Amino acid sequence: MAKNFKKKKEVDELIKRFEEHQKNKASHFFELDGFENIIAHYQDMGKYGQALVAANMAEEQYPFSTELLVIKAQILSNMEKFDEALDQLNKAQAYQPNDGEIYLMKGSILSLTGDYDEAVESYQQALVFAEEKDEAYYSLGLVYQSMEQFDEAIESYKNAIEENIYHDGALYELAYCLDVCGELESSIAYYKQFIDADPYSQAAWYNLGIVYNKLEQYDEAISAYEYAIAIEENFASAYYNMGNTYLQTKEYSKALDAYKSTIDIEGPSAEVYCQMATTYEGMEQHELGLKYFQKATKLDNLYDEAWFGAGRCLEKQQKWYQSLHFFNKALKLDYENPIYWKAVAKAEFNIGNVVSSIDAYQEASMLSPEDKEIWLDWSFIYYDQGEYEKAIDLMINGLEELPDESDYFYRITAYLIAAGKYKEAFNYLENALILDFDNHEVLFEFFPQLETQKALYKIIEQFRKENS
Repeated sequence: MAKNFKKKKEVDELIKRFEEHQKNKASHFFELDGFENIIAHYQDMGKYGQALVAANMAEEQYPFSTELLVIKAQILSNMEKFDEALDQLNKAQAYQPNDGEIYLMKGSILSLTGDYDEAVESYQQALVFAEEKDEAYYSLGLVYQSMEQFDEAIESYKNAIEENIYHDGALYELAYCLDVCGELESSIAYYKQFIDADPYSQAAWYNLGIVYNKLEQYDEAISAYEYAIAIEENFASAYYNMGNTYLQTKEYSKALDAYKSTIDIEGPSAEVYCQMATTYEGMEQHELGLKYFQKATKLDNLYDEAWFGAGRCLEKQQKWYQSLHFFNKALKLDYENPIYWKAVAKAEFNIGNVVSSIDAYQEASMLSPEDKEIWLDWSFIYYDQGEYEKAIDLMINGLEELPDESDYFYRITAYLIAAGKYKEAFNYLENALILDFDNHEVLFEFFPQLETQKALYKIIEQFRKENS
């Protein structure tokens, strides 16, 4: 503690001196590690412009330092000045052609710019020089995955794991790629090989648990996590994933116990609080759900899922004004999320802001036209206002996206009946019954009058007899 305090004090003094000299436009000599601390301080604060100023000043004093060239490349990459960042790395490479870290960073930037073939080449060069090859194999796997070359990605991730069984990223992405290729079940044998070689490998048990969970073999997943925890008592990730499995099986009390154990080991985090909130939601304890979603936002103000979750808890209590506030917070952080737009639209409608609701549904439909609820809920606004033609036209647009959706045919039938267009309504009803006869009961929700229900029932029964 005292050591950390002393280090912080030294860095604070460095920053103060640096900013004073910058303000007075006076040159001043700093040790190389001093510059590195100054630059790291600004990077941690996200002040990349100021970090670049410090890096340029450092470069004047230490023009042949490859460390500075690499640091400057990282800053430029953070500023999305990728060509300039690559220039810095090429300079560093000329000074130290055998430095694996340079090739790793170069590959990372080339991946960001979409130059995947060059990125692959750079990571392969990193493998030649890097002492710890697991990160290079992992990065290579990510590039192949971006290129949708899943077999090559799988091989790269397996190589990373062979170098480092504890590489969580490689283990997780391997499971994803095997899932995409339909080979997830075969990976059980792969992980069991590690366990046979080392029965006390908590990482192997842990990742076997992840695979079982993805295969929806939840009992086996729990058992694997329990083995991992038995080997390593303070295995926070195993507790966390055990909690997720219990949440999926709706064993809410056990899920909460697992999440609390995670917090006991590594302290609170926005992610764990979010999962606890979701668990309380599942238990229909919406006030507690809201409390824990808000705890998550306090730890991470940019965690859009936590803001959305808080809105969802309020929505379930029909507190529409308050829910809208949280939905809008989430939307500002992820403006192209159709789920958030849909939630905003629903809240606006229930508040009575019809125009805003329609605008939000329109945004949602452009982002996720295949979401059937959007078209159903959006069209209902027009139906509710008696604008039947607009409601019908909107549902017909929805049919272009999902032409075999029986709910759409039943809904158009309801709107046409409301508009007095009975002949057209019968045509759509016939198509709806062909697609899903048993779904016809959704029609009765729109026509509570007994006489109308009897008439519809008679038509439906006639259709059933003719087609049985």
